[in-house]
Amino acid sequence: MASGDPALGKGCRFCGVDEAGKGAVVGPLVVAGVGCSDDPDLPGIPVRDSKTLSPRMREDLFEEIVRRCTFKTIVLSAEEIDRFRSAAGMNELMARTHAGVIRALVPETAYVDACDVNAARHGRSVSAFLDHKCRIYSSHRAEDRYPLVAAASIVAKVTRDREIEVMKDRWGEIGSGYPSDPVTVSFLMDYIGTVGEPPACARWSWKTVTNLIGRTEQRFLSDF
Repeated sequence: MASGDPALGKGCRFCGVDEAGKGAVVGPLVVAGVGCSDDPDLPGIPVRDSKTLSPRMREDLFEEIVRRCTFKTIVLSAEEIDRFRSAAGMNELMARTHAGVIRALVPETAYVDACDVNAARHGRSVSAFLDHKCRIYSSHRAEDRYPLVAAASIVAKVTRDREIEVMKDRWGEIGSGYPSDPVTVSFLMDYIGTVGEPPACARWSWKTVTNLIGRTEQRFLSDF
């Protein structure tokens, strides 16, 4: 699922790209691109890495960013991620999705948060999936270096948080969706123990899910 400003590609010279939910075991991966036509430092919008902001601050900045900037989001479900991983790796998925928001914004220059341990390699991979000429600056912790990437991190994070809230209406309390969250792990263990398989909102290809299935089966066998 993708969304964005209806004026995509019009007058966008620069863009920043970041994602939220890459390491989650439950819920979607959201990639966001934020573009502008003049100053990539986004004067007047006090952006910074979304992880350092309170939920209220992220929401307020999100509204300011989408009001003043061109943006594009791509939301990949757990099922879509699993399906892609059956044929290729996460690095290729991230490069393709980063390229997807860049293609929509059609900037001359893009700043991307590198998802590969080799930042330059990630930049080359993104470039390979583009259909227009664009200068790519790929770096780790790009949200600390480039305001446009920080803006993209906010858009991605708020979009994912909203998706998680919608999911809770169906699945109940699933926590943040990350394997480090005890609420998420408890949700998965209870569901697997009751139904016998992971929920559709979980990434079945994740090692966390495989391990939890093993733990649940072991607990079941110990009852005999």
